[in-house]
Amino acid sequence: MIFEKISNSIEESKIDPFMTAILANRMDGIIREMTNTLLRAARSAVISSARDFSCAICTADNQLLASAEGLPIHIFGSHLQTKTMCELHDGDINEGDCFLHNDPYSGNTHAADHTFLVPVFFEGEHFFTAVAKAHQADIGNAAPTTYMAAAKDQYEEGALIFPAVRIQRNYKMIDDVVRMCRSRVRVPSQWYGDFLAGIGSARIGERRLKELCKKYGKETIKQFIDHWLDYSEERMCHAIQKLPKSELFNSGAHDPFGELLPDGIPLKVTLKIDPEKALIDLDLLDHPPNVDCGFNQSEACASASVIAGVFNSIDPTVPRNSGSFRRIILHLKDGAVVGKPKFPHSCSIATTNIADRLINITQAAFAQLGDGWGLAEGGVGLGAGFAVVSGNDHRVDGKPYVNQLHIASNGGPAGPTSDGWITYAIPVVGGLMYRDSVEIDELKHPMQFHYLRLVTGSGGAGKYRGAPGQEVAYGPIKEDMNAIWPCDGTHFAPQGVRGGNHGKKCSHFIVRSDGQEEELPNMVVVRISKGEFIRGNQSGGGGYGDPFERDPNRVLKDVIESYETIERANKIYGVYFHGSLADNTLTVDKEATKEFRKK
Repeated sequence: MIFEKISNSIEESKIDPFMTAILANRMDGIIREMTNTLLRAARSAVISSARDFSCAICTADNQLLASAEGLPIHIFGSHLQTKTMCELHDGDINEGDCFLHNDPYSGNTHAADHTFLVPVFFEGEHFFTAVAKAHQADIGNAAPTTYMAAAKDQYEEGALIFPAVRIQRNYKMIDDVVRMCRSRVRVPSQWYGDFLAGIGSARIGERRLKELCKKYGKETIKQFIDHWLDYSEERMCHAIQKLPKSELFNSGAHDPFGELLPDGIPLKVTLKIDPEKALIDLDLLDHPPNVDCGFNQSEACASASVIAGVFNSIDPTVPRNSGSFRRIILHLKDGAVVGKPKFPHSCSIATTNIADRLINITQAAFAQLGDGWGLAEGGVGLGAGFAVVSGNDHRVDGKPYVNQLHIASNGGPAGPTSDGWITYAIPVVGGLMYRDSVEIDELKHPMQFHYLRLVTGSGGAGKYRGAPGQEVAYGPIKEDMNAIWPCDGTHFAPQGVRGGNHGKKCSHFIVRSDGQEEELPNMVVVRISKGEFIRGNQSGGGGYGDPFERDPNRVLKDVIESYETIERANKIYGVYFHGSLADNTLTVDKEATKEFRKK
């Protein structure tokens, strides 16, 4: 069998498996140092507070080698970007170079993710490329946001595009690119700080990789690369071998968007699992053509989303790199909303909305294999808690500010053994980003938060419960503030699996100064004046399994902790109680619960 051949080739290798483990961990350690550098050096809150960035190491022949805790949507396409760098600069890549890449048509995710690529040389040979990718606060779009939902094409989107453009040669900055960006973005000093932080992160990776090569030597490092990727493939083979042979199909949909998408976007995935050949075949060909708005997937995002859905559903210890990717066959269509986009269709929102749905329907498809497999759908929606806010700051002479919030979270999906995570954020993040600090956001921007709280009863009920969504409210202190968000999940809720219930949908309101509330659409561009504020609910995660199979004592704890109400406990979970919440005497009425569940 395939994995036996791989195993034999590894056994025949001269490299010490202990050394392989040491070097693999050293690689992750280097990435964590790159990550810490970018986190601490960046200026914008979207990077320094929310950690909306990822670091990775690719090989000179453009294979993803290591990514540590990189965001799934970011890291699975890193090798596509290094490939573009090598193709566009064939024969002209040298030590001391650094390249900026944000082109969604040649390997990047979407224009807002600026990726810094540093080729790493040792003894004159290109060994690695250090990759640092960070979501920017502003990229010169036509509107003050990095998410242009209504952009008909890339021209209307307005972002500056850099297809693997050299920004440093011989370790010296090429100032032309810096001047281009400074003259276009709304917050040039903030952008430049993030720009330097991204380069610094990649340079830290370069320095540590050189030290590693010097310590262990070229031949040991080359053997490690081959062995580590082969070992990762073998681990993936073993994980797939444990799955039953099957063909799975699942579908979902992205929310409607006014006249541009009156019926939403239908989404489908077909998975063929062949444990004998140790392969998973992912078919994404059945999708409509590119749409005239910003929801088109880039190749990197379409690939990353379904691959993340697979990794969410198998052995979590399998390394995420090009070795394990060898066991996944992916079918994408040119010019499709999920596939390889046709220029100049906009991919402005490629990293979130449809990508989130693709992760959900892929991991939920695995639940069809039976109890113990797959996951429910995680909460979706870049709502008010993820808005890009902008305006003029009266505290610093009216200077402009722009930043994306990451202040609230959608509920995580329930799994076959546990409830969903509260700090999940959205599926493409999977709990790996940070949530903003209310206090830091108020210090950085002239705004005030009224509250941030969990929404009781918003998680999908099940044997294991989806995590609740969160509600946030905020508004400006003095001057008007703009808020823009492209929210999914207001029409189609995150679904439960294997009898689990769906999570609560998103909803948003503007509260006027007289207290009147006005419900907002899912895709929002709103101006908020002094005395007004935004109130928004993020969605809850779907449940896993029949709610009547949930341990009554867990339901009791849910009620005590305000995850659930007594009414929902009675009606949905079939659990009844003695005593009262008010005086801390609430206990499970075992006989009434048993009798009701029988009926």
